[in-house]
Amino acid sequence: MTLKTIAVDVMGGDYGLDVTIQGALDFLQKQSDAALILVGDEMQIKSALAKSNASVGRITIQAASEVVGMDEEPSSALKNKRDSSMRVAINQITEGKAQAAVSAGNTGALMATARFVLRTIPGISRPAIAKFLPARNNHVTLVLDLGANVDCSGEQLLQFAVAGSQLVASLQPDNKQPRVGLLNVGTEDIKGNAAVKDAHQLLRESKLNFVGNVEGNAIFSAEVDVLVVDGFTGNAMLKSIEGAVKFSGEVIKEEFTRSWYNKLSALIALPVFKGFKRRLDPRRFNGAIFLGLRGVVVKSHGGTDATGFCFALQEAYKAIKADSITQIQAGVAEQLSTPEE
Repeated sequence: MTLKTIAVDVMGGDYGLDVTIQGALDFLQKQSDAALILVGDEMQIKSALAKSNASVGRITIQAASEVVGMDEEPSSALKNKRDSSMRVAINQITEGKAQAAVSAGNTGALMATARFVLRTIPGISRPAIAKFLPARNNHVTLVLDLGANVDCSGEQLLQFAVAGSQLVASLQPDNKQPRVGLLNVGTEDIKGNAAVKDAHQLLRESKLNFVGNVEGNAIFSAEVDVLVVDGFTGNAMLKSIEGAVKFSGEVIKEEFTRSWYNKLSALIALPVFKGFKRRLDPRRFNGAIFLGLRGVVVKSHGGTDATGFCFALQEAYKAIKADSITQIQAGVAEQLSTPEE
């Protein structure tokens, strides 16, 4: 059995080894055909593994002497920390030791490092941050870009659409023609700024299954499989969604504890409330893919717990298993002109 190997930056994130090691061990329990390269301070990793009392089979430790700070400038990290756990983890892909890398560290530094080390797929000018979000009837919608590119041209939005469509097709074999929507302020063709109008025209002329402009509620209505948006709008949208979900949970909790009658009602409705919480648990959707690179790199939320980090590793595992990079490269080569390097 060929193991699917993921390099893990265990030093990154708000909580470091306390989260990443346990998340890694939980992941290995779920996937018997996976192996992990834990990258970071060797002594700290060995100590954390010893404390866990868990089996360390299918685990390799790769030493790295530096750590990129969560608030460190990406350019500084790229130039001055060549032996950071983040960089060494990504290097495992180019060295053929791993098929993917996962980090909960500094997003900007991770993107800059991944782009420098792996480079983009020919035909893709900039990688995008792509993430699956929950929708109606257990559907998931891939949304990109979620913050890597604040300003995007129409051509770049087309590139995101092609790469995103190919990713969905690779992960969902029964969905060979994913529905692609372009986020806009209305569904009419005449609406939007210049870049969005240009993207609409390019998408309409492409080989993609383009369904046209859609509004923000399309994320949850399951009417598209891929939603394309510039990084500025996408990041603001994602943070708004996260805030709305958190606020909704707080309001429900407040109302259920407002009186003894409400508390009694809460006991009766507890199974429903647990189901609501489970379906919208952000940890289940943790892990954003840096799409457009010549390798799989997944960014975990820095503040997640071990359960959320385990789900980020699952995202990388699924991309490896589906051979997503090969399919994305083929789709981009077929549908986009390839600039000379």
